[in-house]
Amino acid sequence: MSFFGNLFSSEKKESLDKGLQKTKESFFGKLGKAIAGKSTVDDEVLDNLEEILVSSDVGVETTLKIIERIQERVARDKYLGTSELNRILREEVASLLSENNASDVKNFDIPAGKKPFVIMVVGVNGVGKTTTIGKLSAQFKKNGKSVLLGAADTFRAAAVDQLKLWGQRVGIPVVAHGMNTDPSAVAFDAVKEGLEKGVDIIIIDTAGRLHTKVNLMAELTKIKRVMQKVIPDAPHEVLLVLDGSTGQNAMVQAREFTKATDVSALAITKLDGTAKGGVVIGISDEFKIPVKYIGVGEKVDDLQTFNKSEFVDSLFKGG
Repeated sequence: MSFFGNLFSSEKKESLDKGLQKTKESFFGKLGKAIAGKSTVDDEVLDNLEEILVSSDVGVETTLKIIERIQERVARDKYLGTSELNRILREEVASLLSENNASDVKNFDIPAGKKPFVIMVVGVNGVGKTTTIGKLSAQFKKNGKSVLLGAADTFRAAAVDQLKLWGQRVGIPVVAHGMNTDPSAVAFDAVKEGLEKGVDIIIIDTAGRLHTKVNLMAELTKIKRVMQKVIPDAPHEVLLVLDGSTGQNAMVQAREFTKATDVSALAITKLDGTAKGGVVIGISDEFKIPVKYIGVGEKVDDLQTFNKSEFVDSLFKGG
């Protein structure tokens, strides 16, 4: 039983354990080889650990930070053995994640006092953006919230159709004008309708790829400005969706989108199909933007709110 088991349902924890299995097996397989025949944490062990963390897509800056902290602990305790390295590493990763000042999200809650709560979702094509919106809206509805979706990714017909399918599947209305229409007009109509109908949450999908960063920034700024004609402080959250299986490419995307718009939360998808789950640690540390949701499977319930303690527990469980 996990020490943190009281925070999560057993089904969610099992899904998280399973979703991070590839990352865990890859990481601890490499770590076992790195410390084979070693009794103390010396420079060679630390060099090997650095290589393992970087290859697990934790990221160079975050890896160096972790190694430096472990070096300080080794210097304090001259008799630190390799048998304790797993525990120390776990503690340092947990500490890094905790330093990101956002608290864990529970049960897909939204802040009180914002109705409707407007979420603008951004991210490149192929990361699971529309699927994440569908799963997220289903979870919100399951949690007793009324939701309305806006299909403002009008550059791809598939994106509009996919969002409509999700709306039909989970019984949530979708405002859509079709392909090659003005995305900001869709956003305006969705926010206006959501306000008039008194829904709890409005989620606006946006285009995944425009030709240049300048176009991307201009489009997202225009969508924001148009929504603010209806609700002056909208959007209340800009959620960036990243594909965890792309590792360092997800870091690059995070850099580009944080330059283009004020990203306030992250969703990292497809962690179940990859050994690159370490990217969650690096992204959380580098951008200081809360990882709010993670995807660890295909089912609707496999989109989970990110719990730092549970993530670390699953990653290091039995390691």
